[in-house]
Amino acid sequence: MTSAARQHAHGPQGPHHQGAHQGNLQGHLQGSVQGNALGNAHGNAHGNALGNAHGNALGNAQGNAHGNAHGNAQGNAHAPPACSCESSGDGTHAGVCTGGHGPAALKGRYSQLGSTMAGGDESVELTLVDALEGVADSEGGGKRLPDVVVETKILPGNGIVHDGPIPLQDPPNMETYFSIAIQVFIPFLIAGFGMVGAGLVLDAVQHWGVFEEITEIVILVPALLGLKGNLEMTLASRLSTQANLGHMDTSRQQWSMIVSNLTLIQCQATVVGFLGSVVAIVMGGLKSHSVELDHALLLCASSLVTASIASFVLGLITAAVIVFSRHCNINPDNVATPIAASLGDITSLSLLSYVSTELYYCIGKQDWVAPLIIMTYITLVPLWVYIAQKNKQTREVLYTGWTPVVLAMMISSVGGLILDYMVSRFEGIAVFQPVINGVGGNLVAVQASRISTSLHRHGPVGDLDTHRDPIFITPVAGFFGKGTHSRTTRVLMSMVVPGHLIFIYTIKYMKAGHTSMTPMFVVIYLCVAVMQVAVLLYLAYIIIHWMWKRGIDPDNSAIPYLTSMGDLLGISLLAVAFQFLYLVGDGDLDVGD
Repeated sequence: MTSAARQHAHGPQGPHHQGAHQGNLQGHLQGSVQGNALGNAHGNAHGNALGNAHGNALGNAQGNAHGNAHGNAQGNAHAPPACSCESSGDGTHAGVCTGGHGPAALKGRYSQLGSTMAGGDESVELTLVDALEGVADSEGGGKRLPDVVVETKILPGNGIVHDGPIPLQDPPNMETYFSIAIQVFIPFLIAGFGMVGAGLVLDAVQHWGVFEEITEIVILVPALLGLKGNLEMTLASRLSTQANLGHMDTSRQQWSMIVSNLTLIQCQATVVGFLGSVVAIVMGGLKSHSVELDHALLLCASSLVTASIASFVLGLITAAVIVFSRHCNINPDNVATPIAASLGDITSLSLLSYVSTELYYCIGKQDWVAPLIIMTYITLVPLWVYIAQKNKQTREVLYTGWTPVVLAMMISSVGGLILDYMVSRFEGIAVFQPVINGVGGNLVAVQASRISTSLHRHGPVGDLDTHRDPIFITPVAGFFGKGTHSRTTRVLMSMVVPGHLIFIYTIKYMKAGHTSMTPMFVVIYLCVAVMQVAVLLYLAYIIIHWMWKRGIDPDNSAIPYLTSMGDLLGISLLAVAFQFLYLVGDGDLDVGD
């Protein structure tokens, strides 16, 4: 970080500078200035569209920084005014310039926000905010030119001055293979052990009375576990992007963003939990050709309580991780989504098992409990909507973000139907379902979050340079290209085999499940896992760029689709693997036993 914005060239009159001034519509600061539409700062300047600062520069339509500049295209009105600039002493300049031919006022504020040294050169970017209101001149009673607030931001980039929101550039290859791997792998391991725990829980509770009596609960499992992808990982991606763009640097910004997002996911969790239970009831009814009211109410109430509590707890953890990551100079895109998932599966599954069991005992004794829970959550939805719509980012998601969440829930429910069928045939499959789905979902969520942040840095949603970022790429380019995303893909793929080996042998060490870790099982399992992650990472690039080109923010839409497809693909491939192992020689229903 440099302190260029704090340094001044003091003339004969101390902190006040006098110079021959050629001004235009908005006035100029410090020196002899030939102005343009928005003024120039710090030096003798011949202005252009957005002003020039600090040094000698040759301007173009976007403006150049550092010094004396030649302007273009906006025209200058010539007058020799006297200009003075007053320093506040804290690195911020405030000055008033008055022209000689008619009243003109300019109020400038020049503040250093940051700088990046790349290859010995500094990159400086300016934003100019103008108050375009006519103000009555106190002396002549007429109109004077509006005040102009000049604000400079020294940010990583290419030194080009942009009009409107600053398109931040990606840091120039600051993240190496090692830095990405070390930041991702540790949270990935933590999340993986959480999934192992979820697998152990599912392996145990599949024999509980409520799971055996009401088999539709098994259909609910992937949908509720998928909430971490539909809601928590999407929340992590959304907050990570806002943090990387500097929108969560102050306590006020953090509280506003976190509170509004937590209320948003409460609203989404209630709706998705309710719809998930309806889908499970319908699928179960089609399977058994009947629906019992008590069972339906139990499913709905259990789903609502599980979704609400799990989303709130995981949302708090996710927000805390992102704020902490910023303080530690860690890219939250690398750690937030795995951490969000680390407790997601085991929390959701434990809650579902406990709540459904308690409600199961209430059947025939306290039948009012389940309907009361359902009505309470439905009544709270308007409150969540009211709070969430106060924030700009969450208001947009509140009105437009339902399609990916609902469709993702339905895709996961199809995976749940497959799981329900396979558990009845191979009990050993239950312990691996959260692991294989969780690993694939975590890795693709990291990639999705990083790609989304990169696109946000380069411009607004819908603005895509197809030469730099083509929508469709070949698998060779996706996995072996030279770009940042290809490098990240290779790093993530390198974690699949060692990660799964650690997780499945942890399951073996815990003496859990119904499956022996034979060499053939391990090889087939790893092939399935690698295939799942490879497909997801390749699809992630295409889906996110396609969404961006169509004006859809991938932070709100991509991860639900990707994680739900990961759930469906993972359980399907796992089912194929178990069926294949059974056909090639394992004679009992528990493969490897």
